[in-house]
Amino acid sequence: MKVHLRQIPEGTTLHIEGEEDAKPLGLEEADASPAGPLRYSLDVGLSGGGLFATGKIAVRARMQCVGCLGEFERDIVVDPFSLQTELTGSELIDLTPSAREDIHLHLPAHPRCDAGGGSECPAVRGAAIRAGSPASAPGATAWDVLDQLKTKKN
Repeated sequence: MKVHLRQIPEGTTLHIEGEEDAKPLGLEEADASPAGPLRYSLDVGLSGGGLFATGKIAVRARMQCVGCLGEFERDIVVDPFSLQTELTGSELIDLTPSAREDIHLHLPAHPRCDAGGGSECPAVRGAAIRAGSPASAPGATAWDVLDQLKTKKN
């Protein structure tokens, strides 16, 4: 996401919108991979010797669930995205490093396929089945199942 300073009208903002390759985001460093392009819709302007950008960025990421170890995809959306940087003398400003940082901050530290309530993780469903009916009773906790364990006496 590069912006040429001469494209920005003086005293107003430039609206840029589009898609770019998500490889430069380095999602692999966070145990994820891009499942689509980086999408952006930004207003870019000049103010006080610096450049600012506001809007929305998003990427579809493929991750591994920490519960069931299955792969799933999720949209990582940064809205609002905001950036302010000083001009360095270059006429071409690359917004990708800031977008990369914000996307990484929005990636879950412990990704779960059931986050957001759209689905049920097979590991959670399997644990309830293995534990038996007490775990599936309303208000039951893991402690209820542990209380039913029989211990060996020496």
